Amino acid sequence: MSSAVLLIVIVLVAAVMVAVPWWVLVAAPTGRSGSRYRVGTGVCVAGLLCLPVAMFFGHGPPQFDAAAIVGDTLLGVLWVVFVWSVIGSAVRAVLNVAGVKSMRVTQGVALAVVVISVVLTGYGVYEARRVPQVRTVDVAIPGLAEGLDGLRVVVLTDTHFAAIDREDWSRRVVELVNAQRPDVVGLAGDLVDGPVAKRSAQVAPLAGVQAPLGRFYITGNHEYLDDAQSWIDYMASIGWQPLHNAHRTVERDGDRLVVAGIDDPTADVPGHGPDLPAALAGADPALPVVLLAHQPKQVADSSAAGVELQISGHTHGGQIWPFNYLVRLDQPVVSGLSNHANNTQLYTSRGTGFWGPPMRVFAPSEITVLVLRPQR
Repeated sequence: MSSAVLLIVIVLVAAVMVAVPWWVLVAAPTGRSGSRYRVGTGVCVAGLLCLPVAMFFGHGPPQFDAAAIVGDTLLGVLWVVFVWSVIGSAVRAVLNVAGVKSMRVTQGVALAVVVISVVLTGYGVYEARRVPQVRTVDVAIPGLAEGLDGLRVVVLTDTHFAAIDREDWSRRVVELVNAQRPDVVGLAGDLVDGPVAKRSAQVAPLAGVQAPLGRFYITGNHEYLDDAQSWIDYMASIGWQPLHNAHRTVERDGDRLVVAGIDDPTADVPGHGPDLPAALAGADPALPVVLLAHQPKQVADSSAAGVELQISGHTHGGQIWPFNYLVRLDQPVVSGLSNHANNTQLYTSRGTGFWGPPMRVFAPSEITVLVLRPQR
């Protein structure tokens, strides 16, 4: 998509997202007159002008981090206000049908929308910026040897190190990961937004992750917005094993397990792109496979290949409610453990960080501990 087309799309989306709150919070409660109407309209117009400009300078060719922070924050706040303005409009419509019609009701609905939006925005910022909660899930794996019973696979994904400096957050995440005593750690893509030169300081603490059987990394779609190969090389330089359509066999107490990884489907770099047969080439077919694949919808290929467990991210659990319902239109699963054809299981993480708006509403981030068990 060209920069001009992207800007037009942003402007149109912003116009819709501003128009509804303008009507619910400004026009209807003021009767479109008075100082509050003029000030409110001015604020809405300023937001409408600021959002596309900030997004263009932040995420377009200029790539200014300060503009990205402003644009992303404004987008998140606007989304929350838009959603609750739509809900407020529905409530007012129901009251009107019931015969409850008055300016006081209209103003009450507007006040409720403002209060809810402020509370959820504050909660969302807190939820996004804090160290994620640990979520522990037992997963029964067909064919898993008894010597691997209790193997702890810690999952990180969608850290999205970007314009907001989260180097200290990165260190605290590493401390929490190590506290889980992982045997294996997998990072399932969307590590960063930006080039190595700008983001490596935030990623560098990941060198401290401790996992005796291996630390594995795959690319997500966002690596391909910049320079995926540079990030693959960087992760290798700090001790992680990139699984670029490849696998490794891990062993404990004489029993073995295949850990494989494939590229994201959006890869547009020569020599990149998901290739599951290549990833499993040479693997012992008698061993169970744990596959890192960034997008949940890649499970269709995984189940056709008889993969026992796929680990994915990408969805963020929707990140800001009710976006999870839109995610579901593109992905088979939004979060959690699910069963698929040929006894393939899929674990979809809500993600460790956040993308864009520094907010999470009703979609908390997670560090996942998958405890593998033999299927009995």
